[in-house]
Amino acid sequence: MDNNVMDWNDSIEVDGQDFVLLPEGDYNFLVTGFERGRFPGGPKIPACNKATITLQITSKEGISNIKFDLLLYRTVEWKISSFFRCIGQKKHGEKLTMDWNKVIGSIGRAKVKQRTYTNQSGEEKVVNDIDKFYDYDQNFFIDNDPSLPF
Repeated sequence: MDNNVMDWNDSIEVDGQDFVLLPEGDYNFLVTGFERGRFPGGPKIPACNKATITLQITSKEGISNIKFDLLLYRTVEWKISSFFRCIGQKKHGEKLTMDWNKVIGSIGRAKVKQRTYTNQSGEEKVVNDIDKFYDYDQNFFIDNDPSLPF
């Protein structure tokens, strides 16, 4: 049974969290979510499988969650490789069978940028976006960032 399903008379208390817009820069992250899905296809890439990844970044501004998709398509394989190198599952130039079961709980470091878009109501919004993943270096997490929750 799904513990997230609510009944009409259940009590509620979770208000959610405020959106935290991070200044552009380099941040450590914790992978907190992974979902399998389908990309419906577009002008450059046909319909294919996709992985939706959620990263949690703890900063002095607060906690920010960033979601992004990895399309399982050969022309963007470099982006998948970059992510797996970032979380320490792959080394540069190495062949790897992706182990999605080990993604949640992984740590890494990425460059975050701000991206502007127009929503369905015509309003301009700014969100956090991943610009680049850095290759995994365990010493960096131990020595350089005391703000990490792990």
